[in-house]
Amino acid sequence: MRRRQMLATAAALGVAPAFAARAEQLFASLYMFIPAGPGGGWDGLGRAIEQAARQAGLVGTFQFENVGGAGGTVGLPRFVAQRRGRPDALMVAGSVMVGATLTNKTPVGIKDVTPIARMTEEIGVVVVPSSSDIQDIKGFLAALKANPGGTSVAGGSAGGTDHITLGLILKALGRNAREGSYVAFAGGGPANAAILGAQVKAGISGYSEFAEQIKAGRMRALATTGETRSDPAIPTLKESGVEVVMSNWRGVFAPPAIRPDAAAKLVKLMTDIHASAGWKEILKTRGWDDAFLTGEGFAQFLEKDRAQTEAVLKEIGLA
Repeated sequence: MRRRQMLATAAALGVAPAFAARAEQLFASLYMFIPAGPGGGWDGLGRAIEQAARQAGLVGTFQFENVGGAGGTVGLPRFVAQRRGRPDALMVAGSVMVGATLTNKTPVGIKDVTPIARMTEEIGVVVVPSSSDIQDIKGFLAALKANPGGTSVAGGSAGGTDHITLGLILKALGRNAREGSYVAFAGGGPANAAILGAQVKAGISGYSEFAEQIKAGRMRALATTGETRSDPAIPTLKESGVEVVMSNWRGVFAPPAIRPDAAAKLVKLMTDIHASAGWKEILKTRGWDDAFLTGEGFAQFLEKDRAQTEAVLKEIGLA
């Protein structure tokens, strides 16, 4: 009787009680491999997936492992070798890994894991520390054009989206991408520290990696890499006279050699997470664009993305 009364009261108030809102648990535990250091975009996505999954009752517990270096190409072989055939494991990766495997000419790549779901897409942002004498994007472009080697820029791993963005900016300014002074970091945490400590002149990365520092006034956002403004106060590179539009996708992958039914169960997990209210709130608060894609569509996207990334890297002299 008490349970029926509680349900009736909740219905009258338009509130779903917690015990009525829980989804079916799909995994008692899940191993999440992050081929990057803590504090970056991949780590952020992994932690967000944990938050949404546990909030929705889809997964009991998570075990995380971070192995950073070289755009994920240090950790990737470890995941492939140690988790082969395991149905309860996921790895976070994205466009940075595609570029890094091409730049570093690594034998193991995204082709060696099982695509599960593309989850998010994010524009990049060019920043300087608040103490910098560079006040706006015009000042940054002028410094970069005049002395690319003396205008050091921090970002993610070599060959990744951030590095490609800098290369395309240099090309648009009439300089060679190889002239740039790009300082690669294994995660967002070290890159933030280098920028705030004025160890580099500027930084390029996904907006969410710098958002906290921008809001706190410790970094100055000069321009974003989107087609249009995502923040009314921050111009795009394109409207600033540089024809560069870039975004950074992130997703999850299972180990190689898992059974089709195991892959389907992981796809269902990510589909249920994507449909949850908690995930929608995370997208909003993190400023991530919803780029959800699974199945054959995701596999085809990966093939196309690799071909396009390889063409850009060759064009700007980074591969």
